[in-house]
Parts: sequence; structure tokens; C-alpha cells
Amino acid sequence: MIPLIQYTLLFTSVLTLVALGGCYAEHSGVINLGLEGIMVMGAFGGALALKSFNVSYANGSVPAIVVVLAAVICSMLSGMIYSCLLGIACINFKADQTLVGTALNMLATAVATIIAKTMNTIADPDNVSATISYVNAKKALLIYFGKFEFNWFMAIAVIALIVAYVLLYKTRFGLRLMACGEHPQAADSVGISVNRMRWSGVLISGMFGGLGGIVYITAGVSEWKFEYGVAGFGFLSLAVMIFGQWKPHLIACSAILFGFFRALSNVYTGFAFFKQLNLPSTFYNMLPYIISLIVLAFTSMNSRAPKAEGIPYDKSAR
Repeated sequence: MIPLIQYTLLFTSVLTLVALGGCYAEHSGVINLGLEGIMVMGAFGGALALKSFNVSYANGSVPAIVVVLAAVICSMLSGMIYSCLLGIACINFKADQTLVGTALNMLATAVATIIAKTMNTIADPDNVSATISYVNAKKALLIYFGKFEFNWFMAIAVIALIVAYVLLYKTRFGLRLMACGEHPQAADSVGISVNRMRWSGVLISGMFGGLGGIVYITAGVSEWKFEYGVAGFGFLSLAVMIFGQWKPHLIACSAILFGFFRALSNVYTGFAFFKQLNLPSTFYNMLPYIISLIVLAFTSMNSRAPKAEGIPYDKSAR
């Protein structure tokens, strides 16, 4: 039971962070379908940071907090920088947001794979893999309470959730951001820079998406093969965001549901009931995505998305 709770909380943290990222972007009026790619680039930046501390953390010359902060900062910066491509294309050049997001998803895995293979080949000509290992540094993320592994990213996800709620509903910035996603012309008429607010939403989305990426790849393993991407977790996070009605507290509840079914695919062999069912492991791996389709089929008709999301802002239109 403890591994199930542990993995549920970890995957809930991933989904919460990435869904919150999508929430910021869409409240500003930009659909961020590139969350999958942003997760990959964030995971790549964070993994490189962890790898750089592998030896120094193992010999005790660097405290755990430095390793954690380095992973968080590098993953957020990587995700934010990569999200700039979405901002430039969709805000400055008013490109189709769906096509740009799809292109970002395809590009990220290829870029991360090529860079990882190049780095490994330079270090060892016989190593042509796209794997980055962070065995020792990963231990800095964990604190043990008996058999339970507490991961610092769980606490970060809770903090991000509280900050998102306060920022969106209790601050001038959040109200202006949501105004740009609901009626940008009205926001512009009272002196709010729509493009600036949309850029803010995209960059914040990139930060949270990148952070979600490093949380995902460190959830259960101490190395990651970047040709695998992030197994559709960016799209699953979009389902969490939609099911959560673009509201932080509902997103958290939705993330717990999807996180539970994703965690089940990791630990189902530890339960006698599931072993007796004798179902293939692929069924449990598909389960969270099947659940997302079922949930969205029944709830999407009642979804209340920001009215102006996906529509490029034209200042001349009133």
C-alpha cells in the first residue's frame, strides 16, 4: 500500500505542475499543446543538473538542498526558454497555436535525444545511447519516513498549487491575465497590454511544464533514455486541466484521480487481487489514458474554457 500512495503522490505532483502550467497559458488566451515537448526539455535540463552533481553529492562536498535547487532552477529555465518558441510563433506572428504546439512536441524529443547522444559519444565513443544517469544525485531529492519515500517535489507541487490559487484569484496580475483570455479587446481598452500578459502566461506555463518534466523522469528511476520522451504525460496533464475546469483546486483533485491510475501501473503486482486477474502489464499502462478519454467524453460538454483561448489577438478588432 505504501508504494501505491508514494507513486500516486509523485504522479499527482507531475500532473498538477504541468496542468497548472497549461492553466496559466490558457487563462492568458494561448493554448499550450506543446506541454509534452516542454516537459522533455525541462527534464533534460534538470537531468543535466543532477548529473553534474553526481560525484560531488556522493562524496558529501555538496549539500542536498543545492542539488534540489539546481534541478528545479535548470528544469524551469529549460522549459521557459523552450516555451519562447510558442510565444514568438503564436503571439508575435499569430501562428496557429495547435500546429505550433504539435511541432514543439515532435521537436523536443529529437533535440534532447541528439544532444544526449552527442554528449555520451564525446565522453565514450562506444556509448551511442541517449541516456543520462543521475544515480547518486537523485538521492538528494528523497527523505525517508520509515518505508515511505518523501520527495521534495511533492512539497513543491503543493506550494505551486497554493501560489496559483492566490495569484490567479487574489492579485491584480491574475485578474488581468484571465481578462486577456476572456475578452482581450476589453482588457486592452483599459490599458492592459494583452501581448505582454500572454507572454507572461506562456513563460509561466513553460516554467511549470519544465519542472513537471524533471519530476516525472525522477519518479521511479535513476537514469532516463530521452528517446522515450515523457510517455504522453503532457497530454494527460491537458486532460487533468480540462477536467479541473481550469481552476487550481479542481485541477489538484483531478490530478489525484489520474495519478492514482498511473501509479497502479507501477505497483499492481504487489496486490493479490490484481495478480489474480492475470491482465497484461500493457493494460495497466493504458489505464490512465483510457480513464482520461472516458472522463472527458462525459464532462467536456460542460467545460467552461476561457472564451478567447486559441484566438490570436488583433488590436484593430473591437
